[in-house]
Amino acid sequence: MSAPDLYRKHWISDAAFSNRRRKVGGMEIADAKRPKAREAENAKLKNLLAEQMMDVATLKEMLGTDF
Repeated sequence: MSAPDLYRKHWISDAAFSNRRRKVGGMEIADAKRPKAREAENAKLKNLLAEQMMDVATLKEMLGTDF
């Protein structure tokens, strides 16, 4: 089966496939999973930072200081 026939079978446009190929080019499966793992780790770190900033703001408010 030719590539254009395969695209049509799965309702994928040539442009969409070309964009995806350009983005993930020669990546292996393990390489493709890394960005998702980093996104999850970054989300967790952002939540931790937000919690710490809230704690600091609360302590400043309780102490009545504007350090």
